[in-house]
This record gives sequence, structure tokens and C-alpha cells, in this order.
Amino acid sequence: MNYIRQLNEVFSLFDKDDRLNPSHISLYMALFQEWNSSRFSRGFWINRREMMNAAKIGAKSTYHRCIWDLHNWNYLVYIPSNNPYKGSKINMSVFGTTAEPVEEQCRSTVGQLMNRSSSNNGQVQGHNINSYKEKNNLKEKEPMHPEEMILFFKNRKRSKNEALTFYNHYEAIGWKMSSGMTIINWKNAAEKWILKLENSQASQERTGLARPSENLRTTKIKNYGEPL
Repeated sequence: MNYIRQLNEVFSLFDKDDRLNPSHISLYMALFQEWNSSRFSRGFWINRREMMNAAKIGAKSTYHRCIWDLHNWNYLVYIPSNNPYKGSKINMSVFGTTAEPVEEQCRSTVGQLMNRSSSNNGQVQGHNINSYKEKNNLKEKEPMHPEEMILFFKNRKRSKNEALTFYNHYEAIGWKMSSGMTIINWKNAAEKWILKLENSQASQERTGLARPSENLRTTKIKNYGEPL
């Protein structure tokens, strides 16, 4: 994953997305820095207070609104935690993927971006974002081929039927997100789809373990008032 290409793609998306406000961008950059610290792993855990401090967001309501917006708009996948001792999980969407290795100077570069992305009162300055955005326009929408999706799902150890279900679903709705925006990179939507499948299966497994054994069930109503 080339972090420079990732940032260029993201800043280009920011420039086109009128729904975003400075808090969204500041929070994304805080999450990006945390992603960098985890060596750009597929998923990483976050602490809400640390993220609010890094993004210079003072209100919990603003934080939750912004992170759910970024989730719903496909910038990332947010998996909240109900365990107070365990942080929430984040899966960052990858834009402009490549096999090039991440350079060692990534940490310092992202730190500089973070400093430029927020002012003292937590508001991101527009000219800072523009200084990093990609000069070219967004790439044309990738062609949608079911064969590519079957291979993608196979590499994620998912079945062909799941890949076709994903393809048929989005093909039927014109490759639109729930917000109405056109999907530019179907792989990000596929990652989100697979994650939902994994979470659903894990939930079903937990439910199955919680059910009593069939051998212990009884349908006979006993009257314990009768003498033996």
C-alpha cells in the first residue's frame, strides 16, 4: 500500500465531497496516523479519547457523528465496541492500491500532514487540504466484471456464490452507495461486504453456543404435586 497515493486519492475525494466538514477531515487524518502506527494493517483498534484529542474534537456527539459519516460514506469501516476495556475497530478503505512498499519516512510525513490538517481550534484550513490534493481529476469508474469479484472474494477465502450475490446486488442498484453516490472503487465496497458477512457469521456462532442442547429440552409438562 503506497501511502502517498492513498493520501492523494483521499484528498481528491475530499475536494469532490461537499458533505464533509473540517471535523470529518481532521478525524480522518487522526485515524490515518493511527493506521500508519499499525503498519497499515487491515484492521486496528482505537481509543475514542485519543482520537478526539488527535483530531481536536471536543464533543463526543461530534466525534460519533463524524466517524459514522466516514463509515457510511465508505471512507472506512467502523466497528464499535460494547466492551469498555476494548477499543473500537477500524478498517480503512484503500484507494489507489499498489504493491509498492511503505517507506520508513511515512511516520514523519503523516505527522506533518496532521499538523497542517487542523488549526488550534480544531478547524481544518481549506488551503492545507488543497496543497496536498491530487492535481488530476478522479479516475474513471472501474469496469465491473463478476470474474474479478469472484477472484477477489476467493483471495479473501469467501465463496463464489457470495461474490455473485455482491455483484448482483450492486448491479441491480446501478453501483450506488446508500448515500446515492456512484461507487468508484468496488473493492472498498467488497471489503465492507465481506466484513459484514464475517461479523454476521460470528454472531450466529455465538448465538448457537448460547442455545441449550437439544438433548436437554423436554416438552412434557410434569406435575410435581402428584405423589411418587
